[in-house]
Amino acid sequence: MSTRPLPPLVEPVAELTRDEVSRYSRHLIIPDVGVAGQRRLRSARVLVIGAGGLGSPALLYLAAAGVGTLGIVEFDEVETSNLQRQVIHGESDVGRPKAESARDAILGINSGVRVRLHQVQLDPENAVELFSQYDLIVDGTDNFATRYLVNDAAALAGKPYVYGSIFRFEGQVSVFWENAPDDRGITYRDLYPEAPPPGLVPSCSEGGVLGVLCASIGSIMVTEAIKLITGIGESLLGRLLVYDALSMSYQTMKLRRHPQRRPVTELVDYHAFCGVVSADAQAAAAESTITARELHAMLTAGTDVAIIDVREQPEWDIAHIDGATLIPKDRILSGEALAELPHHKPIVLHCKSGARSAEALAALRKAGFTNATHLQGGVLAWASQIDTSLPVY
Repeated sequence: MSTRPLPPLVEPVAELTRDEVSRYSRHLIIPDVGVAGQRRLRSARVLVIGAGGLGSPALLYLAAAGVGTLGIVEFDEVETSNLQRQVIHGESDVGRPKAESARDAILGINSGVRVRLHQVQLDPENAVELFSQYDLIVDGTDNFATRYLVNDAAALAGKPYVYGSIFRFEGQVSVFWENAPDDRGITYRDLYPEAPPPGLVPSCSEGGVLGVLCASIGSIMVTEAIKLITGIGESLLGRLLVYDALSMSYQTMKLRRHPQRRPVTELVDYHAFCGVVSADAQAAAAESTITARELHAMLTAGTDVAIIDVREQPEWDIAHIDGATLIPKDRILSGEALAELPHHKPIVLHCKSGARSAEALAALRKAGFTNATHLQGGVLAWASQIDTSLPVY
């Protein structure tokens, strides 16, 4: 597989101004970057998906590097729990749209950057047209459904993109480009031909992430973006970089085209493709779901009910419903904990937001627990509607 540099993604703009020469002087004196490279950065249009953990350092360093146009796809608002890792936002931004908070931080670093806000949820209806407006995509998303969407939309738009992911103490970075101008037409579907089963890989909100890991992985993503824009160095296209913060180790693995992968011809329903919640869980939840207010009314009336928390111990330590019992989902799915569950009284399962408890509910239904239900919205719903003293994580 070729390791030669890829051609620059963009043509350079007109000459730099005196102020730009002064600002970017430390780039200009690097032979591989120089004036031509900085002019390419100035003319580049980069779209960053998400202004969260990875998007934060990526946006800040892309702006500082002098990328001329930055697009931000983000529809969420800043929460207090974001501040541990999403360094583009501050305490005063809590409650604000993340896109607007990120824009203000970017302009505070470099007022010469053009910032375009796309305050929408990326979906099959808008992704290809949006990607077509940019030279390069930087993917800072945190779920499989959106990652497959980004991959396929980038392929249809003919755009390369930088991929990054983080979880607890580990991170990954690569570059994917189905239409690469050499033999490295590698995509996310070569790395993950199939989405993992629902619930197998916990999200960062379920499993946590070391905040500084975002800076480590985000900065590598920006490095790859700069290399692609300027046409320097050896890209991670065709390779996967894996970082372990606990052992402070980096490993690089070669990627090869999956023999059964076919070119992308259309976008699909990615939530269905990834089985965000399995069909069994959806069916079980449709028949047996209880709201926070309904559960509270049952408890107030003195109903004897077993409240089973299917999250993990660290989540329980942060916040839990009074009277609940902790039995992690995996122990229920494996059958190990079935003997600990009562048959003589109603069971209400819950997790953080409802996805994991729906999966556990499906398992209990198959095991013959006809009196089991799950709490719609989980601890988040309970904290917002019943016990507002519970911390939201």
